[in-house]
Amino acid sequence: MAYFDAASSAPLHPVARQALQASLDEGWADPARLYREGRRARMLLDAAREAAAEAVGCRADELVFTSSGTRAVHAGVAGALAGRRRVGRHLIVSAVEHSCVLHAADAHQADGGTVTQVAVDRAGAVSVAAYARALRDDTALACLQSANHEVGTEQPVAEVAGVCREAGVPLLVDAAQSLGWERIEGDWSLLTASAHKWGGPSGVGLLVVRKGVRFAAQGPADERESGRAAGFENIPAIVAAAASLRAVRAEAAQEAVRLRELTERIRAQVPRLVPDVEVVGDPERRLPGVVTFSCLYVDGETLLHELDRAGFSVSSGSSCTSSTLTPSHVLRAMGVLSEGNVRVSLPFGTAAEDVERFLEVLPGAVAGVREKLGAPVGEAVVDEEEVLVVDSLGKRCPIPVIELAKVIGDVPVGGLVRVLSDDEAARLDIPAWCEMRGQEYVGEEPAEQGTAYLVRRVG
Repeated sequence: MAYFDAASSAPLHPVARQALQASLDEGWADPARLYREGRRARMLLDAAREAAAEAVGCRADELVFTSSGTRAVHAGVAGALAGRRRVGRHLIVSAVEHSCVLHAADAHQADGGTVTQVAVDRAGAVSVAAYARALRDDTALACLQSANHEVGTEQPVAEVAGVCREAGVPLLVDAAQSLGWERIEGDWSLLTASAHKWGGPSGVGLLVVRKGVRFAAQGPADERESGRAAGFENIPAIVAAAASLRAVRAEAAQEAVRLRELTERIRAQVPRLVPDVEVVGDPERRLPGVVTFSCLYVDGETLLHELDRAGFSVSSGSSCTSSTLTPSHVLRAMGVLSEGNVRVSLPFGTAAEDVERFLEVLPGAVAGVREKLGAPVGEAVVDEEEVLVVDSLGKRCPIPVIELAKVIGDVPVGGLVRVLSDDEAARLDIPAWCEMRGQEYVGEEPAEQGTAYLVRRVG
C-alpha cells in the first residue's frame, strides 16, 4: 500500500517513535512539582521547547505547546483579537485558509467583529497588494497560511508580513504544512503548527507569540504554558514532536529535491496519460511533495475508492466526496475544476517505484469511473515540447538502456525521452536499442554533464 496523503497526516517518524517510547518512562510526572520526578519531567519539557523554538526561529519563552494545531489557531486568533480590541475588531484572512482559521473568523463575526476575506488567483496565491488594500485603521489581526494544504501553493508570507508590520498589524501565520520543511521567513507576529503534519505524534500543536504582541488568552485562567494553553502537558508526545521536527529538518533539503522531482513527474505525466485533466496550484512556488489535479466527468469519491483498491491512499477536495458534500472552498476560491479532484502528497521516503506504479494505475482507474458514469471518451493531451528526462549519469551500460526501456511507454506517441549518460557505450547502445524496438533515435546533444540522447516514441 502506498500512502500518498502526508498533507493530512504524515507517518510517524522513526525518531518520534524512539523519543516517545523513551520519554514515557521519564516524562509522566507533573513538571510543576519540585520533587525529583517532577524536575525530570520539567527538564524534558524545557529541552523540547528549546528544540522547537530553535526550529521555528523564536525565543523559547515565546512558544507554548497546545493540544492540537487547530487549538493553537483558535487560541492564537482569539488571544490576538482580544489583546487588540481597543484598536478595533477587524480581521483579515485569505479565502483559502484552512477551515480552522475560517471557523475562527466565523466565530469572530458572530460575536460582532468584521472579517475581510482576501481573494486568490487561479494558482491559489494571494497578492501582497490585496492584503495591503484590506488593511484598515481598525484591523486587529491578519492571518495567512505559509502554504496551502490542498494544492501546495506557497504564499508570499514575508512580503505580507512586511506590509502588515508597516501598518502596525500583527500577522498570524498558519505554518502547519511547511514548518517541517523550513523556517517561516518574514517579520510575522504569531505562528501556529501541528506536529502530526511533519511526522510527530498527533495531539501536539505549537503556538508562538512574539514579544511585544498584545495578547490576551481567552477562557478560564490556567497556570500551564504561560496561561495560553490549558491542561496537563503531554510530555512524551511533546518530546517526540520536538525530536521529529529536528530530525525532518535535517533531512529536508535533500528530500525536498527528490520529492520535487517525483511530483514534477506526476504533474507532467497526468495530463498526458489521462484526458480532460486540470493540474492545479502554482507550478513553481509550491510544497515539495504536493500535487493536485481534477478529472472532468469523474465522481471524486468513486475515484478515491478505486485508487484505494489499487493500493494508493490519496485525498480529495472534490464536491463528490462523502466527507464534504460541497465543493472545496479552496478550489472554489481558485476558480478551478473541483470534480474528480485528487491530491497526492508524498511523505518523506516515498519510493520512485510507487510513483511510477501510480501513473500506471491512474489512467485505468479514471477510465473505469467515467465508463460507469457514461462519460464521453477524450484523448490525452500530447505536448511534444515536453521531454521526459532519464538521468543515468554515473551508470554504466546497459543501465541507461534499461532505464530508457522502462519509461518509453510513459510518454505519448510522438513524445521525447532525453537520456543523460556519461558512458561512451551509450552512443552505440541507445541507437541500437531504438533500431531493435522500432523507436526513433533523434540524435545527441551536449548536456551540462555527459551527453543527452534523444529518443522519440513511435508506438
